[in-house]
Amino acid sequence: MHVIVGAGPVGTATALLLAERGEQVRIVTRRGTGPQAPGVELVAADAADPARLAELAGGATALYNCANPAYHRWLIGWPPLAASLLHAAQTSGAVLVTMGNLYGYGPVTGPITHDTPLAATHPKLALRVRMWEDALAAHRAGRLRATEARASDFAGPGSYGVLNETALSRTAKGGTAYVMGDPDAPHSWTAIADVARTLVTLATDERAWGQAWLVPTPPPISIREAARRANELIGLPAPKVTRVPYPALWTAGLFSKMLKEMRTTHYQFAAPFVMDSSHTEQVFGLKPTPLDVTLAETAASYRAA
Repeated sequence: MHVIVGAGPVGTATALLLAERGEQVRIVTRRGTGPQAPGVELVAADAADPARLAELAGGATALYNCANPAYHRWLIGWPPLAASLLHAAQTSGAVLVTMGNLYGYGPVTGPITHDTPLAATHPKLALRVRMWEDALAAHRAGRLRATEARASDFAGPGSYGVLNETALSRTAKGGTAYVMGDPDAPHSWTAIADVARTLVTLATDERAWGQAWLVPTPPPISIREAARRANELIGLPAPKVTRVPYPALWTAGLFSKMLKEMRTTHYQFAAPFVMDSSHTEQVFGLKPTPLDVTLAETAASYRAA
């Protein structure tokens, strides 16, 4: 059995992939939500309750952290949840597989690789560093087995991220995209399907344990070029992509908690922000979904909606 905390795009995709492979899956969320599929059990529980989560993870092969507290509540929501996951993995013997991101690296001047050190200093970014360091320390002490997958901004139908929400959701319907940062800066976009495949691979391959891995991701592309290519693939003319000046983003943050938090990661879109996942691909034989496939499917889903 595999236990997944969180039923967002990553948790759902991972659960369905495991179920398709004949595995029994238990998804834990506060409201018991998640995909309705054979082999998938939905449980309503507070994953931040260490005793309850340990009970639900008993006998599991792997425990997947696919949760994501409200963005503006990370500093409050993550610590108890992360501690509960560590406890559950330690008491159950399940491999702890965490869905991470690139926040822990902080601003970079070149491609992020398998060997790039975690150097973030902003409290919200450094939180992800501490979470991994705590899991790694427990792993090295022999208290549990842990690994982490790190992806760039998500792409693909049903995913949440800057590419989908600020660009493709509008341009696929003939509208204008309003994006922060530099719309012509190269950026890495990771397909949700590749995230799920990587998480399942890391959970069941002991070569992965005790390390963090970059999810296989295709070559970078700017958000303007991604929107143009997506429209081309579904037969629409090149879209209009407009840059939102940082002062406008800052001001909007006065009225929106989410936009206020976007100030923290503005650096990821103000200059090239790319990752090189070749090490993961070589070790596990994984390949990223071609970007054209992801863009076409995403644009078509918005067009149909």
